[in-house]
Amino acid sequence: MRAELPRGFLGPAEWERLDAVAGIASREAFADFESPDGAAALAEAEILLAAWGAPALTAERLARAPNLRMVAYTAASIRAVTTPAFWERGILITSAVSAMAVPVAEFTFAAIIMCGKDVFRLRDAHRRARGQGGFGTRIGLDAPHLGNYRRRVGIVGASRTGRLVIDLLVHAGFQVCVYDPFIDAAEAQALGAEKMELDDLLASSDTVSLHAPILPETRHMIGAAELARMPDNAILINTARGWLVDHAALERELVSGRLSALIDTPDPEPLPPESTLYDLPNVVLTPHIAGAQGNELRRLSDLAITEIERYVAGLPPLHPVTAAELDRIA
Repeated sequence: MRAELPRGFLGPAEWERLDAVAGIASREAFADFESPDGAAALAEAEILLAAWGAPALTAERLARAPNLRMVAYTAASIRAVTTPAFWERGILITSAVSAMAVPVAEFTFAAIIMCGKDVFRLRDAHRRARGQGGFGTRIGLDAPHLGNYRRRVGIVGASRTGRLVIDLLVHAGFQVCVYDPFIDAAEAQALGAEKMELDDLLASSDTVSLHAPILPETRHMIGAAELARMPDNAILINTARGWLVDHAALERELVSGRLSALIDTPDPEPLPPESTLYDLPNVVLTPHIAGAQGNELRRLSDLAITEIERYVAGLPPLHPVTAAELDRIA
């Protein structure tokens, strides 16, 4: 694990909880298990508390971890650490994806609200026009596409994050529709949304927010044809992954000015410095900050430690991940 794990994820309260239920082989965060200290810790460990940058648990490393029974992962996707050999060993792995979903959903909800009022473009216009009038509500009086009253939001992917966003939107009075091949109309209705096919969702939504996983079949699921179905002045928000979007097609639409976008996860990431998207007035680029930042990391470690506490107490895990789920999760 990267050296920032103890500083970012674990404070005195977290260490106290771990000390209460387990003997800690090392308080260092290992970026590899090949160093003498890393190899010794791996050989001793029954539980690994892992995060971004943790070494993949290959067959060779697992052969040097005879006692390993559990991995408590303090981030979302477990793909980076698991291998076929890992699944063959039957080791329990838990994910903090449900904790990570919270800040992403909050950020996305705020983005929907702010972009619905074109806050960032109007802020920039206000800076340029200071002292020249054009202040306040008059700016948007002749722009009927602005605002959030009866705004229709399409959610692509009823993931944990997608479901949290749906809940926030429904309680705020938005009209919500959802596309996800793994849910039916009744489940969508229970969430407060209308289930739609992707083409229909794109054509009828004022804002589209992406929350689908990275899978072979989701590569560029939003391409030129899909973007063309979106109505004029519609907004695309991507706090998932750039993998989902054909960015060449998106750039053409954004350069034309027909659509707007808030992109937290571009492709490639980061965008090259010459990218047109940096300077377009209808584009908001943020540097992959929707997920846990600062003190929000403690939400992830709190959940991972809870999983460890449950394991030690003989209780079932809250958020286990199985190999069978890999074809539908990030």
